[in-house]
Amino acid sequence: MSGHIFDLIREGENEYLDFKHSITDSRKIARSLVAFANTNGGKLLVGVRDNGGISGVKSDEEYYMVEAAAHLYCNPEMTFSTETHNIKGKTVLEITIPKSFQNTYYARDKDNKWKVYIRVKDQNLLANRVLIKAWKQKQKKKGTFVRYTDKEKLLLDYLSDNHYITFSKFRKIARISPFKAERILINMLVLNLIDIVFTENLTYYTLKQESAV
Repeated sequence: MSGHIFDLIREGENEYLDFKHSITDSRKIARSLVAFANTNGGKLLVGVRDNGGISGVKSDEEYYMVEAAAHLYCNPEMTFSTETHNIKGKTVLEITIPKSFQNTYYARDKDNKWKVYIRVKDQNLLANRVLIKAWKQKQKKKGTFVRYTDKEKLLLDYLSDNHYITFSKFRKIARISPFKAERILINMLVLNLIDIVFTENLTYYTLKQESAV
């Protein structure tokens, strides 16, 4: 099975894969578990350095810290599977987190606040209220009724002519309240007319490719 681990390491850290040299904080691991579950699932390789070097798991305590992260610092409690791999006398712990199709997962931070994370490339980033509310709306069985007003038209027309728009920019050009801007963006996401894009420094909205004219 060592070949399997080396194949993963060669991929490098990405949307589906995270390396952990060691585990010393269950809260931080909870972020990774939640981010993978809220996005497309993924794997943690514990005992692997950021550069792909194998350091090995130091003790069983690291597994129990992952277990604590899943049960104490994730809401709802997280399920995951594990495999251990012995590579040249060193143990690598492979943790697989499935994608969630029903729940939105929250991780508890050092201030005991519950926050939603998503996986973007090789980072765990905070989701915003718009995305979280859109997820919750999609999970409801009833459909979404949207009144197509001049504000919705303004948003789609703007995105047809420009690459993206931020929340504050939309509020400004539409001259509407934060609540109204949020509600419109949520509805457009639920209807798959727009996409939301997260980066480390900016969150913005783009026209869904298939809905672009």
